[in-house]
Amino acid sequence: MDIEQCFKIGFILKPHGLKGEVTVSLDEEAPENLAELKILFLEKDKRLVPYFIQTASVQRAKALVKFEDVDSIEDAEKISKHALYVEKSARPKSGRGEFYSDEVIGFEVWDTDAGLLGTIAEVQSGANPLLVVHQEEREVLVPVNGPFITGVNKSKKRINVNLPEGFLDI
Repeated sequence: MDIEQCFKIGFILKPHGLKGEVTVSLDEEAPENLAELKILFLEKDKRLVPYFIQTASVQRAKALVKFEDVDSIEDAEKISKHALYVEKSARPKSGRGEFYSDEVIGFEVWDTDAGLLGTIAEVQSGANPLLVVHQEEREVLVPVNGPFITGVNKSKKRINVNLPEGFLDI
């Protein structure tokens, strides 16, 4: 599986119990229907290896997952500390005005008053996700949450924002 066709949903932390289950730390954009998925991909040696889900139980930002053919604590330790991926086609479509962080990389960001700010280089996740916009010689961080984003046009690869006066002077 090509990594470009997938997106990262989390990280296997450690074994859970003695029968091969693992504890997974889930990213904010991990699909809510994780238990319904049949396959996840583990990143090993810079390539994605498929693992079939036997059972999965999601509890907020963590999950307990049992993969087929991972039947002991030793097997679970071998797959610990690896990133987990899902095919992009398995995630739900984003709603109007919503986006997944990987789909807006390269989009232009336009401010109501200042005009073109630059292009999105990355989206920093966390409690307060930020658009990292490269603007000539500097970087502008635009909060994703809040009233700043006024429109998303995926076909034109453009995000419109309305930043407060003085925001760009910081």
